[in-house]
Amino acid sequence: MTEIAHDTVIDVIDKEERARARAKRRDQIGKWAMPFIVFALLIFAWDRIVVVNQIPHYILPGPGLVFDTMVKDWPILSSALVNTLLTTLAALLVAVIGGAGLAILFTQSRLMEMSVYPYAVVLQVTPIVAIAPLIFIYVDNRLVGLLICAWIVAFFPVLSNTTLGLKSADHNLRDLFNIYGASRWQRLRYLQLPSALPYFLGGLRIAGGLALIGAVVAEFVAGTAGIGTGLAYTILEASYRLNIPRMFAGLFLIAGTGVSIYAVLSLISHLLLYKWHESAIKRES
Repeated sequence: MTEIAHDTVIDVIDKEERARARAKRRDQIGKWAMPFIVFALLIFAWDRIVVVNQIPHYILPGPGLVFDTMVKDWPILSSALVNTLLTTLAALLVAVIGGAGLAILFTQSRLMEMSVYPYAVVLQVTPIVAIAPLIFIYVDNRLVGLLICAWIVAFFPVLSNTTLGLKSADHNLRDLFNIYGASRWQRLRYLQLPSALPYFLGGLRIAGGLALIGAVVAEFVAGTAGIGTGLAYTILEASYRLNIPRMFAGLFLIAGTGVSIYAVLSLISHLLLYKWHESAIKRES
């Protein structure tokens, strides 16, 4: 009887493990398949609306026409995409260096935080469309002006999240570091920076999308053709020519770029955290 009961328990455990494995595979498939299914349904609905209502292409082009335009105008769109992407990545890099550096400085000097942090908040809450015209008046170099606009939008999430993370180190561990006579540098390197890493990466994911938004808004405000022209100006020019399919193609490229930036930064965050941080460790439910 004992052996039978033991075998029964083993069978139950095996069934539960197989059920969990199936559920895990189903979740993994659904995680990737469902967004594509929804996207396909939206494209199909868009196409049917255009065809059934016979909407002219200069009002609402169908998805097929937008795709054809993207292929036909790819030399123009790709060049504009590269320019916008370079501005975005440069602004993100400066935002990371400036935001993280200021956050470390704030945690080392309370006086510096009280003096400078309010002005960072002012820059964050002031719409970039209100600041950008002044920037392009006072900055002769157009590319530098674009970079400043994108940086203003992107740096605050890095600054605020990193500052929060540096202040969120366990107080018991801080006391332990003090007991052992750790220097300020040792406490920063071995305690505060590891504790702030998840917060910093969260701010980085937000800043990536905001840097793209800042670059696009700045390009709209700059509104000049020539070297360094980005996707925003391409969309603006297409609107003047009533080239609505090219406008949609540029818009899709901007959206795809934003999604790609977020995906890459999420992957970097996962690779840095999955071995040790609770937010990235996968556990059985």
